[in-house]
Amino acid sequence: MAPIDSDDSTTAGAGEGLRSGRRRAARYVVPVAVMGVAAATIGLVPALADSGDPDLPEVTAQQLIEKIAKSDVEQLSGTVKISTDLGLPGLGGLESGLMSGMSGGPGSGGDEDGSAADPSAKLTELVSGTHTLRVAADGPDRQKLSLLENAAEYSLIHNGKDVWGYDSESNEVYHSTASGSAEQPHKEAPVTPKDFADQALKAVDNTTSVTVDGTAQVAGRDAYRLVIKPKQDGSTVGAVSVAVDAKTGMPLKFTLTPSSGGAAVVDAGFTKVSFAQPDASTFDFTPPKGAKVTEADEAAEAAEHGREAGGGLAEEMDGLKGTDGLKVIGEGWNSIATFDTGGQGLPTASAGGDLGGFLGSFGDQVKGDFGSGTVFKTRLVNALITDDGKVYAGAVTKDALVKAADAAQ
Repeated sequence: MAPIDSDDSTTAGAGEGLRSGRRRAARYVVPVAVMGVAAATIGLVPALADSGDPDLPEVTAQQLIEKIAKSDVEQLSGTVKISTDLGLPGLGGLESGLMSGMSGGPGSGGDEDGSAADPSAKLTELVSGTHTLRVAADGPDRQKLSLLENAAEYSLIHNGKDVWGYDSESNEVYHSTASGSAEQPHKEAPVTPKDFADQALKAVDNTTSVTVDGTAQVAGRDAYRLVIKPKQDGSTVGAVSVAVDAKTGMPLKFTLTPSSGGAAVVDAGFTKVSFAQPDASTFDFTPPKGAKVTEADEAAEAAEHGREAGGGLAEEMDGLKGTDGLKVIGEGWNSIATFDTGGQGLPTASAGGDLGGFLGSFGDQVKGDFGSGTVFKTRLVNALITDDGKVYAGAVTKDALVKAADAAQ
């Protein structure tokens, strides 16, 4: 069997954690895409690994999932390549004006908006395009992640109680204190195959088919290929493929393809990996001379000041934030999150100004027993906002959202 895409010969990546919640999910589209379904019970379709290259002992899907769960890799270093294609529309520069209006500042990284090195903003770059990351870990107290750009580099380092973010392009530093030894430097968003795989496995229940589909080589290491598929119709998820290191049980590559076909929505894989202990100096960091250093508390105060001074679009966005109890309807991969904004539907072009016209231009108008509304689509996550302020969102098709809204009447 041909190896899964591998640029080099070995890779790395560790880290766990994904925050839930509507506002957090809105900021990190990729986490929403892979965690839309809560795990209930594990219903598996056992399968044996096909013979192929490499030739590995046969395992069932249940055994492979258990192997992932028992994986205790704490020391590694290497490179991860991640590509994300949610099919988001090109905004042609309009996004900067909108974000400026909502924040009240001139753009991210300015004095009024906090630090350009703040990881909560920097890692959102992974939502689209192809990126190369260097990662290293030495137990729960030391991790490092570096996002390599054309002529710059962004690094996030956790060393003991300190978490540092450094953006070489702006020469800005962000500093915070870890709340505990298990703090991960990239907890805000998944960046490694393990991060993505952990979220996908939470969606495994009796609506899911899980099989072992042969073997492969990733970054020069022998691996099993675990395939997860929804059994139900109506999901935008086609399949999730996880290449699992045969020796350590650590996921080496994660690929999520949509039910509509085409390129993968998320493709994250190690191209280099070593499980040797990284040099201790890897996690050392001292702010460069002349760098602007922002403490986490200062950044929080600056963000609050920006919201208070913003007005305009900020006030329009605030109208969409009030919600009446998040609920989940449906089951398995067809689960849909729904909440009521309290009568605040999508702003119209006339009443909502720039924001209403901008958002409306990217949505599909729909009608049903529920009334009328607008559906916003990506290749994976879709959302329906009704004119009376109800929101339905999930990794399901437009028709499934309309059907759920009709059933709720």
